[in-house]
Amino acid sequence: MKFIAVALVCLLLAGVWLQDADSKSMHVSSSNCCFTFMKKKISQEKIRCYRNTSSTCPYGDRLILQLRGGRQSCALKTDRWVQEYLKSMKTCLL
Repeated sequence: MKFIAVALVCLLLAGVWLQDADSKSMHVSSSNCCFTFMKKKISQEKIRCYRNTSSTCPYGDRLILQLRGGRQSCALKTDRWVQEYLKSMKTCLL
């Protein structure tokens, strides 16, 4: 009887541990994804650098723009003004 109780507790603990490990690996910070984006062109002087959104984000066609003053904004990679800016903009360092 004791063996069954110990085995049951071990299985329960293993299940909780696996669920916790899985939820951490699937977590995506909202600061790494873009859900809305700029529809108007931003002045290139206001942009310090850019970075790609995380590969786990639902929308992969967006960039995160780091603006002067510490603010961030998102833009579509496919917008013509973004394509022009990418030629001369640098990527953000982590």
